[in-house]
Amino acid sequence: MSDRLDEAERLIARRDWRPAHALCLTALEADRGDARAIFLLGVIAAEHGNHSQAAELFGKAVVLAPSVARHHAQLGRSLTALNRQEEARAAAFHAEALDPADAHTLDTLGVVFSRTGLHERALPLFVRAVRLEPDNPAYRQNLGTALQFAGDFAGAEGAFRAAVAGDPTLYRAWWSIAQLSKQTPERNVVADLEPLFPERPDEDPDRALHVGHALAKTFEDLGDDATALSWLGRAKAARRAQVAHDPARDAALLAAAARTVGPPAKGASDAAPIFVVGLPRTGTTLVDRIITSHPDAVSVGERTDVALILKRMAGTPGALVLDEATLAAAGDLDLAEAGRRYLAAVAPLTDGRLSVDKMPLNVLYAGLIHRMLPNARIVCLRRHPMDAALANYRQLFATRFPYYDYAFGLEETAAYVAGFERLADHWARVLPPSRYTELRYEALVADQEGETRRLLTHCGLGWDPAALAFHENAAPVATPSAVQVRQPIHAGSVGRWRRHGAALEPMAAVFRAAGIPL
Repeated sequence: MSDRLDEAERLIARRDWRPAHALCLTALEADRGDARAIFLLGVIAAEHGNHSQAAELFGKAVVLAPSVARHHAQLGRSLTALNRQEEARAAAFHAEALDPADAHTLDTLGVVFSRTGLHERALPLFVRAVRLEPDNPAYRQNLGTALQFAGDFAGAEGAFRAAVAGDPTLYRAWWSIAQLSKQTPERNVVADLEPLFPERPDEDPDRALHVGHALAKTFEDLGDDATALSWLGRAKAARRAQVAHDPARDAALLAAAARTVGPPAKGASDAAPIFVVGLPRTGTTLVDRIITSHPDAVSVGERTDVALILKRMAGTPGALVLDEATLAAAGDLDLAEAGRRYLAAVAPLTDGRLSVDKMPLNVLYAGLIHRMLPNARIVCLRRHPMDAALANYRQLFATRFPYYDYAFGLEETAAYVAGFERLADHWARVLPPSRYTELRYEALVADQEGETRRLLTHCGLGWDPAALAFHENAAPVATPSAVQVRQPIHAGSVGRWRRHGAALEPMAAVFRAAGIPL
């Protein structure tokens, strides 16, 4: 039986799923409690994106063979895919305690810890995996990402370059290389990237996105804004057609969010967590770093807890966590209990300090957050609409996260930003200013100390000069701003949209039609 499952593992490594699946089933016919066969079936399910079934199978393997570290590690990985972060973290702790010695399990554990916000714990695991299998490009790529989060950009680039040396087609690693440092005429990745762009982008839209975005960033660094914008259009075209984004759905969701205003929940906690919200790429990570440079505050990252708690409590149908039905049902929930669940979810990451949650999409929950946690401080980032729209269009968002699908087109991006502007204006009118404040990116750049003092006061924090030296904050950063927030504040991004002139007229026309002055 062992030989049969050995062969199944070899087939899985070659992604030859059908015969591997058959061998596992044959093993189970002989022994229904064969933990290894059940585990391998879980691997096959996970590789096909069926993480509910995978988690069930890995859970059975854990019960049957609790001393096998990879059972716990793979369970944790599928639980992260199911947004069951607490359980995923617990599974990873179990696996780590078993002191795994194989590179694959160490790499998997690093992924689980990273996805659940424990980046400092993930990094040494990736290092160990690479030491054990230095020729594995995937492990090198994961190490590069962890080093980038930790602020070791030279080490990250070295890891990514080692990854592409082993596999030149690793387009995600090439994209990371382009992001890490400014490309120059003497040293750039154009010659490496152009052959990687697919001849038929519709057959490989993910590769087109990464390679095209990397080329856009490179030409932007080289001062060729027209070519950069052209590459963005080419990069996004196939995925844009694939998702068939509907701006009316965004408008309806933003309108549903605006209707969630109501009185604070009776019996709500008096805790005062901090939420930094707004559009992505408008300074949310910068503000998170400023606040958490204060010794009494700690970042808990971009948490999905508010959305998940409300979705689970509402029990509304549909695969999307953030939807109109859930927002409509949320007002009838026990929002004090929702607040308590949120505090329990972030407590393991706070060490008794004020938590700072910088999930931009929480802007849609601002009304509900105030009802769940009446003492919570909400900081909403605002930025010139054209700069905000361009920054979102330039950003490569997670491709399986549908809430940012608007960013595949110039007009769609502008329409979403216009909707955000209306919602932010609404929150500023209806939420108490002691709990909700706006911070203009341009104002922060122009008067760093003055706006930082106002920000800390709003958050209930005393003055600490460390907040001005946010770029020296050594804590990991797991967002696209990882490079920028380790630099002193500067005005280089203010008014960037003007560099493109008439090319951004489709965006400007949307704002003018919406009555938003530019």
